Amino acid sequence: FADREAKRPMQADAIFRLASVTKLVVATAVLRLYELGEIELDDPVTDFLPWFAPKLADGAAPVIRIRDLLTHTSGLTHDVPETISTGPIGPLISLEENLRRLAALPLAFKPGTKWAYGMSLDVLGGVLAAINASDLQAALELHVFAPLGIKDARFVAADAARLTTQYGDGPQGSPPVRMGDPHTVRRADGFSMTVSPGRILDREAPQSGGGGLSGTAADVMAVLDSYLTGALLKPETIRMALSNQIGEVPRVPGEAFSFIGALTTDPVAAKAAWPAGTVAWGGGWGHNWFLDPVNRLAVLTCTNTMFEGLGGKIRSDVAEAVYAGG
Repeated sequence: FADREAKRPMQADAIFRLASVTKLVVATAVLRLYELGEIELDDPVTDFLPWFAPKLADGAAPVIRIRDLLTHTSGLTHDVPETISTGPIGPLISLEENLRRLAALPLAFKPGTKWAYGMSLDVLGGVLAAINASDLQAALELHVFAPLGIKDARFVAADAARLTTQYGDGPQGSPPVRMGDPHTVRRADGFSMTVSPGRILDREAPQSGGGGLSGTAADVMAVLDSYLTGALLKPETIRMALSNQIGEVPRVPGEAFSFIGALTTDPVAAKAAWPAGTVAWGGGWGHNWFLDPVNRLAVLTCTNTMFEGLGGKIRSDVAEAVYAGG
């Protein structure tokens, strides 16, 4: 159901809050600009945002490169104060002001030396907007949405009537809970996140390249499919995008990281149903995806339930069903 209480069925054109699925779109736009020669992967971020120069704890100001942002090896994390918008919640300020506040925080580590999930793609959103001399929405329209025929992907939901009602995991064994605003969702492992479902209708919220888009499943599939069909990027760029881009920098067992998501290097260690070479990620509002270039598969699951749709049993169930026939 798009709305459980009203028993409103989920439709193919339902609009979801996409959360970190937004990162796939922003990374794809960066790779398109790379192909066009407007950006190099080793360019310092300060070439585009001269004021974005966060320092290490010792006061040193290291160079953060575009590739550091794409691979989450920049030293930026999600450990930020409430004065900074993280995408699903935070103050209603401009994107530039949000990134200026982020730049004032110390980096967690020297860029390129460790991997930590964080606000790197928010910064890349600022880079895209600066290059395009526009907001992030217009930059994504030019480089991804228009070329792929994507109509509904927006930082403010294109149609409130098609927007799904958002739910959060209930206590273990109980049904999902209809979210309030704000709403805190707690996982069984103790991790919690406070989010604002209504934010997707607020034009004053900064356009978060890390988690602010809304759109349909078809919108996301158009981007995923482009990595199999070559509809947007050249074959050599796609191969690069889906390969290990962090070398020996440690992550989790059986996984490295590509330019667009986690790269499975050892399916057994990663406890994955898919083969080595598959790239996967998702979005906290309730989505997950994987790209298997070996078998030419793009698989997406969109739900309106945080966190089950991201990393719950449905994720492994879908993957196992896809590969059940061998």
